[in-house]
Amino acid sequence: MLTVRDGRDDLGTTITSFMSVSLDPPLVLASVASSSYLTEVLRRRPRWAATILSASQRALAGRFASEGRPSARILLASEPHHRGEHSGALVPDTGVSALECETRQIVEAGDHTLFVAEIVSTDYVSAGRTPLVRAARRYLPG
Repeated sequence: MLTVRDGRDDLGTTITSFMSVSLDPPLVLASVASSSYLTEVLRRRPRWAATILSASQRALAGRFASEGRPSARILLASEPHHRGEHSGALVPDTGVSALECETRQIVEAGDHTLFVAEIVSTDYVSAGRTPLVRAARRYLPG
């Protein structure tokens, strides 16, 4: 899940393509639909948060993936969360891991935009949680 704090609101979405790119410096890549408002905001706001959701957060992933979703603040209202110290983005507390990132490169790739970002901070890591994994258009059993 990717979240970003805009000047007016908090935005977020479930992303299906997120990966490590480099260990030195620590870089990750997030793929976001080019036509989305989130892409427009990420072009203006270089700092954002990525949360690796746990298998128990399938409903949360669904809420953040739905079309016409409300503000991330509303979607996280019933979930324990906090603001990232470096990004100001909303971060759910019960994921597997949360990273705060700063975009270093933007690449157009078909109907998606790739945001290559340096990890500014590891917000938390919860080693005992099973990650939520989606493959072939469905979630794998956790």
